[in-house]
Amino acid sequence: MALAQGKLEELKKKILFTFLLLIVFRMAAQVPVPGVDATALKSYFSEGGAGIFDLINTFSGGAFKRFSVLALGIMPYITTSIIFSLLGEVVPQIQELQEDSEGHKKIQKWTRYATVILCCVQGYGMAAMFESLKSPAGMPIIPEPGMLFRLTTMITLAAGTMFLMWLGERITEYGLENGVSLIIFAGIAVALPSELIQKMDLYRSGELKGIELMMIVFVIFASFYVVAFIERSFRSVPVQYAKKVIHNRVYGGTQTLPVRVDTGGVMPPILASSLLAAPATFANFITDERIKPYISSIVDSLQPGRLLFNLFFAALIVYMAYFYAPIQFKTKKVSEMLQKNNAFIPGVRPGAKTKEFLDFILNRLTFFGALFLVVICIFPSMITGQATNFGGTAMLILVSVSIRVMMNVQSFLYADKLESAYKSKGKYNGTKRRF
Repeated sequence: MALAQGKLEELKKKILFTFLLLIVFRMAAQVPVPGVDATALKSYFSEGGAGIFDLINTFSGGAFKRFSVLALGIMPYITTSIIFSLLGEVVPQIQELQEDSEGHKKIQKWTRYATVILCCVQGYGMAAMFESLKSPAGMPIIPEPGMLFRLTTMITLAAGTMFLMWLGERITEYGLENGVSLIIFAGIAVALPSELIQKMDLYRSGELKGIELMMIVFVIFASFYVVAFIERSFRSVPVQYAKKVIHNRVYGGTQTLPVRVDTGGVMPPILASSLLAAPATFANFITDERIKPYISSIVDSLQPGRLLFNLFFAALIVYMAYFYAPIQFKTKKVSEMLQKNNAFIPGVRPGAKTKEFLDFILNRLTFFGALFLVVICIFPSMITGQATNFGGTAMLILVSVSIRVMMNVQSFLYADKLESAYKSKGKYNGTKRRF
């Protein structure tokens, strides 16, 4: 009982520590970048001027629209981490480093350096973009633009992202779940109450009809159900292990190898959204008046909700799903692991044939997973007419992170229960110990 009480206290500390660091994240998100006219900035975004940067604003918990020190959020770190993961699949030297413990630390160090460089590029582009914006009354958002403001903003935003990385690492080490996932989760979840209040205000004022409000509510609950169902769906592959007798007990037999239907998870939509936001980011570096109108027309055609945006978004999601799924589920390593443990899939030869069979299953599951991602990321916004931020990538992150946190808590308590039962039977102590 004392052991169970100690485990319960440890779980409480993990929960409390996670909440405290998330509160620190929310407090830091309120700190604006120096040199910004907060009144003009609020007036500009109150007219709906976010456009394609809505995803960045959602992931940063509204820090983008406030031009906070955390306006870039944790996305640069995610982007560089994914880039190194992809490089590990095509560059043998990086793959060898990833498989080694010391090499993995070196990859993490390179990822941090690359994150700083990417933050500087994005921070400079964001500063240049905000310098060109004005409120509806004609007031500039940046009263004193110039190179000094751009450099200051670039350093400030890079420092904000590195601070988020540090918070994420602390949450991962002492908290409930992967810190980066929880930071993104908190940034999305914090906008939900204001979204509900806004919809109710629009309904009371008559700007939002009752049937439209019912449609939004239906889409929200349907999306939650579908995402939760798919995220917990697996394809069970039967695996036959060689039977062994250890201490009068038989181990082995038939077991199952679970393969997720949505193997790529939330990364394909995030990568696709980042790629679609890239033209708008780099457009701020173009000053040539002859080229700028063409670039502006391309950026306008890639605004969320436009036909071209939906087509590119769907195509990139499918491509990223097929590209990222083999990284998450390495069929070669799984087949080698089964062969080393004297296990095989019934009807399939060990080795290369097992890898081919697993590749076949993975490709089929990725097709349905990519189709699911396209439907859940595009159709809710098409049905509601961009009237809500519930759905799409945000919905995937909310549900998947919630499921993982619940599974971690259940695993923690279940492991404690097994350990208590194991020791209560006199496994180690007493005159009737087994060994």
